[in-house]
Amino acid sequence: MENVPASWIKVGTITDNEFSFNQVNIDYEKAVEAYTHGLDFLYPVFQEGEAKFKAILDTDEEVIGYRGPDVDEVRVMIPFFPGTNCEIDTKRAFEKAGAKVNVHGIRNLTPHDLTESIDAFCTLLDASHILALPGGFSAGDEPDGSAKFIVNVLRNDKVKKSVEGLLKRDGLIIGICNGFQALIKTGLIPYGEYRELDATDATLAHNAIHRHISAIVTTRITSNKSPWLTSVRPGTCVQVPLSHGEGRLSVGEAQFDEWARNGQIAFQYADPAGNATIDPRYNLNGSDYAIEGLVSPDGRILGKMGHTERVQDNLYKNIPGMKDLPIFQNGVDYFRKTRRNQ
Repeated sequence: MENVPASWIKVGTITDNEFSFNQVNIDYEKAVEAYTHGLDFLYPVFQEGEAKFKAILDTDEEVIGYRGPDVDEVRVMIPFFPGTNCEIDTKRAFEKAGAKVNVHGIRNLTPHDLTESIDAFCTLLDASHILALPGGFSAGDEPDGSAKFIVNVLRNDKVKKSVEGLLKRDGLIIGICNGFQALIKTGLIPYGEYRELDATDATLAHNAIHRHISAIVTTRITSNKSPWLTSVRPGTCVQVPLSHGEGRLSVGEAQFDEWARNGQIAFQYADPAGNATIDPRYNLNGSDYAIEGLVSPDGRILGKMGHTERVQDNLYKNIPGMKDLPIFQNGVDYFRKTRRNQ
């Protein structure tokens, strides 16, 4: 060692290939293997699942096909529920895109609070162009399942009428993580409308590894058949944060084939080469057909598990390939004639 204080004591040496300490040499790869996989028999890092997979062709739409009503000020309504934790990130993302955002809390301490909150929800939504359902763990994902509280609110007669009114006005809806779970369980995704679901419908279930996952993963844009995706091209890969306990999309082959034909599969988990995959090292929750995000048949409703709203300037500096996916900007620009024609 050169140019170090005399008081320092050399205890070992680290090279690219090994660690040396007390005349003991430890191979680097063996040390990493022991550190990361020593308890695989009890706490596996990755869980081999039984996810189904088929290769599909990209869907590349003409961008000009998506034009919403022209407005001077795009208004976004973000409700948050007991357990929601992403409303501020979502608000920031839409404000960065130039939207006017209203964040509204659904209070449930008393029946009066709940009724009052729902009435205010509907009033705000009736004056909005975009409904954004943020991520989190509504009601602690209890009882035994995610997004049940949000689903019950969305199925309230008044709320349902307001949501359907938004869609009739050519408005947009986005649901991320917990919000995606709610859209799936109301039928808004994949059908674009409220549906009573049965055992043949897709659902979001517990991760294959049977625990919460928090990681950065690669997703591949498979379709841009949506106003939310007009500025991106299929085949593009982006890094996105994941944080959920129930994100494994389970779907039958017939429904998957229909989604693929319709261009409804927006995002898929991808390996380092950019290929959709069910390899548990990259498809961490074990989703069938590697699906991370879906759109409704007309593309105006988007749901995804990855927290795109958490990708902000000056974050994730040690993660290669982190970049903003402009879904929020695309959603706002859908209503802006001047932006579309530039």
